[in-house]
Amino acid sequence: MLRIEHLTKVYGDKKAVDDLTLHIAPGEIYGFIGHNGAGKTTTIKSCCGILQFDHGEIAVDGVSLKRDPIECKRRLAYIPDNPDLYEFLSGIRYLNFIADIYGVSASDRAARIRRYGDLLELTGDLAQPVSAYSHGMKQKLAIIAAWLHDPRLIIMDEPFVGLDPKASHTLKVMMREHCDRGGAIFFSTHVLEVAEKLCDRVAIIKSGRLVKAGTMEDVKGDTSLEDVFLELEEDHG
Repeated sequence: MLRIEHLTKVYGDKKAVDDLTLHIAPGEIYGFIGHNGAGKTTTIKSCCGILQFDHGEIAVDGVSLKRDPIECKRRLAYIPDNPDLYEFLSGIRYLNFIADIYGVSASDRAARIRRYGDLLELTGDLAQPVSAYSHGMKQKLAIIAAWLHDPRLIIMDEPFVGLDPKASHTLKVMMREHCDRGGAIFFSTHVLEVAEKLCDRVAIIKSGRLVKAGTMEDVKGDTSLEDVFLELEEDHG
C-alpha cells in the first residue's frame, strides 16, 4: 500500500531522512516512532507529496509519487499534527468542500458525515464556524475529512494529540475498521502504550535512519515498546 524505497531528504548539510526503506501492506496499522527531530514528519510529508525529496522512490497503492502525484493524493488522506483548517467556513461547509475536491457523491458524503460525525460526537457542532472550535474539535473535523473519500491509505502525524479519551478510543476503532476493509494506516506517535496495543508493525527512526522495524512482537519481544525505544536511543546516542 505504501512503499518507501531508499528515501533521502537533505537540508543543507544535514540528512533529515537517510536512506529509509519501509513497506506498509494492506490491512496494516503501522506505527512510526522516534524522538523529536528524528525525521518522522519529514518522512510523512514526503509520502504525501508535500515535500520534495532528494533520492529514493515512494509509491502509494502501486502508483509512483514522482510520476503521478495527483493520483497518489487521490488514494491517500493526510492528517498533520496541527490541522490547518479554513476557519471562516462552518464544519459542514468544510467537509462538503473536501468532498467536492475528491468527487464524493452526495449520498456517500451525507452518509459518511453523519456516521463519523456521530461517532466523534461532532454532528451537533457542524453548523458552527471552525473558528469557534476547540483544538480537539478541529482534530475531530480533520479526522472526518480524512475518512470522507474512503482513501486506501491514511497517513497521520501524532493523531491522538488533543483528543479526549473517548475520542481517542473512537479513532482507534476507526483505524482498525479501515484496515479490516483492506486499507492501511501509517502514523507517528509519541504515545508508546497506544502504539504497542494498536499497531501490527512498527518502525523506530533515529537521526533520519531506521534503527529497528518489524511486527510488534518482533520489535518488543518479551519487554515493552517503551523499553526497546529507550534502549535503542541509548545504543545509538
